[in-house]
Amino acid sequence: QLSARAEAAAILERRMAAMEALLSGRRSPEGLSVEGPSSQRGGGAEGRFLVSGGTGTGPAAGSGYEIILQSFNWESCKHAWYKTLMEQSSEFAEAGFTALWLPPATDSVSPQGYLPRDLYCLDSQYGSEGELRELVKTIQSKGLKAVADIVINHRCAHYQDDQGRWNKFGGRLAWDKNAICSNNPQFGGTGNIDSGDDYEAAPNIDHTQEFVQKDLVEWLNYLKKSIGFNGWRFDYVKGYGGRFTRAYIDGSVPELAIGEFWDSCDYTEGVLDYNQDKHRQRTVDWCDQTGGTSAAFDFTTKGILQEAVGRNERWRLVDAEGRPPGMVGVWPSRAVLFIENHDTGSTLGHWPFPHHGLHEGYAYILTHPGTPCVFYDHYYQDEAGLRDAIMKLIRIRKRFGINSRSKVKISKAVAEVYAAVVDDKVAVKIGPGDYTPNAGGKNEWNLCCSGPNFAVWHKQGAIVFSNL
Repeated sequence: QLSARAEAAAILERRMAAMEALLSGRRSPEGLSVEGPSSQRGGGAEGRFLVSGGTGTGPAAGSGYEIILQSFNWESCKHAWYKTLMEQSSEFAEAGFTALWLPPATDSVSPQGYLPRDLYCLDSQYGSEGELRELVKTIQSKGLKAVADIVINHRCAHYQDDQGRWNKFGGRLAWDKNAICSNNPQFGGTGNIDSGDDYEAAPNIDHTQEFVQKDLVEWLNYLKKSIGFNGWRFDYVKGYGGRFTRAYIDGSVPELAIGEFWDSCDYTEGVLDYNQDKHRQRTVDWCDQTGGTSAAFDFTTKGILQEAVGRNERWRLVDAEGRPPGMVGVWPSRAVLFIENHDTGSTLGHWPFPHHGLHEGYAYILTHPGTPCVFYDHYYQDEAGLRDAIMKLIRIRKRFGINSRSKVKISKAVAEVYAAVVDDKVAVKIGPGDYTPNAGGKNEWNLCCSGPNFAVWHKQGAIVFSNL
């Protein structure tokens, strides 16, 4: 008798066989394309930024051609990290990255920076404020953007009240219990009820308070104008309403903004459901709450991609409409694709991507629409030529102008192989199965990069966007 998991997997295989038959009738020779949002989506954010002189994507995805490096891991705080990054900045620029996501810069109870205390104190375990200023200046001199990790869902207090509750804040933002949500009784909060999910480790900040909004906008502008940061990565945005993120973006006008909306994927008896539409829609809804001004990390794509690669189930990589199944399939200009971060991987390993499938993962995110984000540990990992593969894939992306709004046509999605053509310029295949874009004896495509279980081709005569 089959185990519960095997039985569920068998049911999924049968469903996928039926779905493949259905999709084969939908796939025309021209293929299926991923459409960007209309100007009405996200409260008219697209049109609003065009009118105000923006790129049409708003701060969310920056230029649309960004390639981000998360430039730290969970252990980076144990080293003189700002100095390390200064030494490596030229290398990052030469590799083709356009932005560096830096670790939290503020004074913090935890060494990693995710329990902030005095927001204006920028001496951290990563280095001094002076070193931070020098790092940002160095990064920008190489043509890179500096993205700050903004942790404002919660804030640790400096002092206790007469009942021993930590609710008195020091420093320039000397808030009291009125800045703490009322459903935080352990901290004696007297503000309004939290507008998002609770975070138990520290006082949850009441973002409905006008003084809180005013103070945080001023602080963000300080980071932008005095320190020189170009963009924001907002931590734990599930903890407060997306409308407040919009207020902070509108008030500080960064060049790019990304939210960490980490929500659990949908599982049935321990098996990842094929259909993750509801999961990705929750992220889309959050971006809509920001008025489309913020992008979001595509956790849906991460969850599906690592399951597809890890369990040889690449049929998962196409949804019922023939599109990529993550957020990138419905709102690519707001989707930031990633394989790992300091929480999911590194030494924490909360939700790791299968190690043997890293080449496939990067072949996917660096050739597809959306905005790719490479993890520091993987860039400096030479095993099986991963670093070299990442560098080659970045060059291909830049050379052929693949961007956050590129069009993708999924050619094949079965257990052992996934294949797609992007902008009719680049073809990619992941998995051990056979695939070539040169069907019918035609020789229109040239192989330009390959490695463990992946290959990338470019079309002959394709317009070259960059010679990098």
